[in-house]
Amino acid sequence: MAPVVETFTPSGSPTPIGPYSHIAKAGEQITIGGVGGIDPKSGLIAGDDVFSQTRQILSSFDHLLRSVGSDLNHIVHIHVYLKEMSDFEEMNRAYVEMIGDHRPARTVIGARELSKPAFRVLMNLTAVTA
Repeated sequence: MAPVVETFTPSGSPTPIGPYSHIAKAGEQITIGGVGGIDPKSGLIAGDDVFSQTRQILSSFDHLLRSVGSDLNHIVHIHVYLKEMSDFEEMNRAYVEMIGDHRPARTVIGARELSKPAFRVLMNLTAVTA
């Protein structure tokens, strides 16, 4: 029997900008859809630079993962979409600061247009429960 897929957006999370939930969970597998650098308290983009936006995205991921019994150390794979590949080093600097020594699989793609014009970076991930 296939596991039930639960979908939700926990309180204290940025509001999705479209008709979707941030989290889909099936058994121990967790998928978090595209998250941009929106500060959930203010509803504003965390900054106009990729470093600030990357930190905010990973902070949002931490909140979302903890809401379903996981954390950043249980990420299996992250997809990163950069508006400008020249932002790669600054994204990496924030990424290492937030992720620490954990090294999940990762894909980085240059994407000229993201879901909001002010986004410099957008990420989604797959993780497992802790």
